[in-house]
Amino acid sequence: MSKLTHVNNKGEANMVDVSTKGSTVRIAKASAKVLMQPETLQKIKDNDFKKGDVLSVARIAGIMAAKQTHHLIPMCHSLNLSKISVDFEFIENGVQITTLAKLNAQTGVEMEALTAASIAALTIYDMCKALDRFIKITDTQLLEKSGGKSGHWIRDTQQSSERKLKDA
Repeated sequence: MSKLTHVNNKGEANMVDVSTKGSTVRIAKASAKVLMQPETLQKIKDNDFKKGDVLSVARIAGIMAAKQTHHLIPMCHSLNLSKISVDFEFIENGVQITTLAKLNAQTGVEMEALTAASIAALTIYDMCKALDRFIKITDTQLLEKSGGKSGHWIRDTQQSSERKLKDA
């Protein structure tokens, strides 16, 4: 098994020293699903919430969260993101969230992409919870990453060949 990078030789948690790593363009994509009752989904589609446009607010929350990841996850480096996008797709029983984080740096952006997906999902939940107590957030996961020493990685799924880092 590989050595955990955030644990030092004494078994203590520490921040990884990336000072000797080369800067490369690094991209990560992540996703999450928010499952809900059909009536709730229809209200999102119709933009019929007193709190405002659910998906617009969730997009802004996801972007803001990605930029604050280092404040939320103790061992994450503070990163100067070049791009963060939060996109939504309506699925049969909810909303599919897909995020993309990009930068040119010495460390990756997986946690930023995952944080954006998570917080966008939580924002949808928050804005809809009064209407639907059965909302469920599922399948938060890294879809793809590229850059750095480990190269390009794509989650091995049926759709992996369709996922590209286009429009980055």
